[in-house]
Amino acid sequence: MKTRITELFGIEHPIIQGGMHYVGFAEMTAAVSNAGGLGILTALTQPSPADLANEIARCREMTDKPFGVNLTFLPAFTQPDYPGYVKAIIDGGVKAVETAGNNPAQVLPPLKEAGVKVIHKCTSVRHSLKAQSIGCDAVSVDGFECGGHPGEDDIPNMILLPRAADELEIPFVASGGMADARSLVASLSLGAEGMNMATRFIATQEAPVHDNVKQAILAASERDTRLIMRPLRNTERVLNNDAVEAILEKEREKGAEMTIDDIIEEVGGVYPRIMQNGEMEIGAWSCGMVAGLVYDIPTVKELVDRIMAEADAIIRQRLEGFLTA
Repeated sequence: MKTRITELFGIEHPIIQGGMHYVGFAEMTAAVSNAGGLGILTALTQPSPADLANEIARCREMTDKPFGVNLTFLPAFTQPDYPGYVKAIIDGGVKAVETAGNNPAQVLPPLKEAGVKVIHKCTSVRHSLKAQSIGCDAVSVDGFECGGHPGEDDIPNMILLPRAADELEIPFVASGGMADARSLVASLSLGAEGMNMATRFIATQEAPVHDNVKQAILAASERDTRLIMRPLRNTERVLNNDAVEAILEKEREKGAEMTIDDIIEEVGGVYPRIMQNGEMEIGAWSCGMVAGLVYDIPTVKELVDRIMAEADAIIRQRLEGFLTA
């Protein structure tokens, strides 16, 4: 399948693996790229720019296909060394960067000068237009269904994607609620040039996370995520667990007076313990509503091949059949 996204990033299939904290290691990234999509390393999972440089090198040993790096700009307890991470990306010869969170204008000049293609994750049309205006090559339009940070507008993809198509000139992919061939075909019909999957890729054999995490996604329904940190206007969609229930109770008690310090035990530094040790109740972790569409734990190649084969069948048989019936 050829779209503006496959042409932009030099990939076979219009499928991007979104950046995920303590998931986007070389094993995950290389598996997606080898399957024909665009795998994404997560920069801030690496403790330092030197560690990211090592992870880029490690990924190059696992794949000769294009891959990218996610660089997220969100409020943090300790400010990351963003110039150092950018230098590691450029020195490592990476040609695709997924930016997310706040405006990435500060890092665009050196990335563009190095020939890096930048796709910025946006949760609204106005932010997508801003990304276009500052020189991003593409955007990932993130609907309210998504895991992680869906923004504060609460617009689902059935509305957000066609609105983006009406306004944008640069290509965009659909993100949030993406799981299978139906997701891809629907996204294309709504104006996207591909899709970005995150939660679905965690439930694969190559995902470098504890099996408890994969089984939690497999067992979850579409009703099992919660929105936390809404009083802080830093909303995050997470899979429900004991820690999440504790956060929501604090939000009810404190309301607008709540601060990040009130929930630091449930959100600060918990990802290694969850993703690597499988301690599923100790903290909040990002998960999309798409968990309700996860029915198995295949290899990444099996998943991508299945998506593309079924997408072809949907387009050529089911949809064309409606026209000729």
